[in-house]
Formats: sequence, structure tokens, C-alpha cells
Amino acid sequence: MTTIPATERLFWADPYLRGFTARVLARREANGRVELALDRTAFYPEGGGQPADRGTLDGAAVEDVRELDGVIWHALSGRSSADEVEGSIDWDRRFDHMQQHHGQHLLSASFEELFGRATVGFHLGAEAATIDLPGEVADQSVRAAEDRTNTIIWEDRPVQIRIVMPEAIATVPLRKPPAVSGPVRIVTVPDFDHSACGGTHPRSTGAVGLLHVRRHDRRGGETRVEFVCGGRALRDLRHRGGILARVASGLSVGFDEVEPALARLQRQEASQRKHLERAVEGLLAFEAKELVAEARGRGGIPLVTQLRDDLAPAAARALVHAVVREGAVAVLGVQGDKAQLLVARPAGLELDCGAVVRAVLAAFGGRGGGQAAMAQGGVPDPARLADAVAHAAAMIRGE
Repeated sequence: MTTIPATERLFWADPYLRGFTARVLARREANGRVELALDRTAFYPEGGGQPADRGTLDGAAVEDVRELDGVIWHALSGRSSADEVEGSIDWDRRFDHMQQHHGQHLLSASFEELFGRATVGFHLGAEAATIDLPGEVADQSVRAAEDRTNTIIWEDRPVQIRIVMPEAIATVPLRKPPAVSGPVRIVTVPDFDHSACGGTHPRSTGAVGLLHVRRHDRRGGETRVEFVCGGRALRDLRHRGGILARVASGLSVGFDEVEPALARLQRQEASQRKHLERAVEGLLAFEAKELVAEARGRGGIPLVTQLRDDLAPAAARALVHAVVREGAVAVLGVQGDKAQLLVARPAGLELDCGAVVRAVLAAFGGRGGGQAAMAQGGVPDPARLADAVAHAAAMIRGE
């Protein structure tokens, strides 16, 4: 079997290189696509948390780039029979990845410099990037690291890249030990950060533009910090600013008045909701009196059965309680996001509502239960809710 020579990595020599020519060393079929191995490439293969580059080889779209045993394989959307190909990098994607990746280096270094927190995870997604830090990180710590990172960006410090031999690694103050043996590629921002990295980086920190932390939250024993850099930061802040402008316009207030205006609306909405709840409870109490009166007129156990699609869960429970206060048994089927069966009885009546609900729902493939005085559960097939209500009523009547 012929050994394919390792691919020359043009993206290391010049991460700003957008086009190149190369010789095809091998072809293969994988996952329904043609893959080419070249003698050299400017396409960065996926690795180290950084996604692969995209672009074209002789006009065919490069859909994926992977490295295997030092050989970089390019998966194409079409076919190429040429012995020499011309490659073109999707520069917007490459530069975006350079901004996000180097921004991550700076943010991680800031957390370590300020708080001694080492990054334990990194992901560069299509919309945002994240780092994971051990333990809980306070809001003010996140803001301080964000400020420090942007200070380094705006100082436009040079980004230096060099290969360090194994015997000299101990002389470099790396943030964490290298994950590879042999010569190590070191990415350095003078007087700030030294990291072993095989990714693509800009020539200076200023190219990152801006780092904006969008959010941070606790995930188990770690804190995940989500951020965007450069063009992504501009688009994100423009989007959020547009939302704020529209909200402010809708409230007829200035930007700085949006928060107190929303607080006023929330207080008003809470007050109006309470008034509405009291009004609904009054109407339901009146309705319950009529329903119980009709039930008493039929003789036997005063039993109110209802199938409703106009009641929210809280209103449904309020109706059941109102019927019980009037001295009757309530069997209520509620059609909403899911079909629910509620059964309740007044004090002093020997009826186990929990047993009724469990028996009925077992017959209809559902689950539920509760206390002797009140129980409820879900009916899997909403079309059978009326049958479940009728079945429960029949059990209560002893039929």
C-alpha cells in the first residue's frame, strides 16, 4: 500500500492566503463523496474546537476537510479528475473563525490572569462560541474578563507564532500543557498569553475587533460563557439594538426608560390579572350554583358532569371547587393542550375520587391519581375524553 505524504499546511504559513494551487496525491470515495488528498492546502481541517474551512477546488464545493495521520482530505460536492487543482478559500468564513478563535484565546487568558480560572472546554458554533470554566463565576468577574480582553484587542498587540522544540517547552509559560508530543506550535500575545494551538489566528489582536459576552450560566460544576467577536459581535449588537429600539418605540419611551416602563406594565398586568381571576371565580361560582341545582333536580347523588374546551387549568379547578362547595360531585373533562379528567366530591361523602380516576384512566390508557377528595389525570386520546367523563359518572352512580 502506497503511503501518502503528509500535507503541507499553507494555512500555518499564511492564514490570510485565499487561493492556491496543489497536486492531487490521492482520491477516494467516502460517505458518497469524492475526497482528495493534496500535496499542500490552505484549507484548515476541523480540529481543536475550530470548524473546517469551506471553499472550492476547481469550482467544486469543498463540503468538509478532515485530517487523518497527517494527510488532509477534502470532501467535494462534485468530481475532479485533474492532477493539479486550484483552491479558493471562503474568506468570510475563515476570517470569522480567526476572530472567534483568537477571541477565545484572549478571553481564556483574561479569566486565568484575573481569577486563576483555567478554561476546561471550548466550542466554536455557527452563531456563537463558548468556553467552560470550573465552578461558579460571578457577573462582575465575567464583566472584568470581558473588559480585559477588549483592552488587549484595542491595544492591537502582535500575534506571534513559532515552533518550539520539546526540550524548550518548559521555558514557555503555557496556559496548559500541550496535547501533542514533539515540536509544538505556540501562539503568543506578548506579555499576556502563550498557548499551544494548531488553529488559524490573525496577525494582531486588533483584527478580533470586539468581544461581547452574550450570557453565562451554571451547568453542573462549571460555568459556560457564551460570546461573539468581530463581525458576529456587530451583527448581534445591531440585532439587539434593533429590538430595543422597537420596544422603546412601542412603549413611547427612550432607551433608558424601557426597563422602568416594562416594570410598570408588569405591575399593571399582575393587578389586572388578579381582578380578572376574581371576576372569573365569581362567574364560575354562579355557574356552579345553576349546574348543581339542575343535578339535584335529577335525583340521586348530586353529580355535575361537564366537557369543556373554554377553561384554563386554574379556571377548571376553580369550577370543580365551586361545584363541591355547593355540595355536589364534579366530573370535569377539560380539552386544552392535553385532555384532563378531574373528579372531586364534597366532605362527608363516601367516595374515593383517586380510585375512580385511576380505574377510569387505566381503561383509557392514561395515568393519574390523587386524594380521596379530589383527583385528576390525563387522557392520551383527546377524542375519548367524553367517554372517560361518562365512564367516571357511571362508576360514581354505581352503574
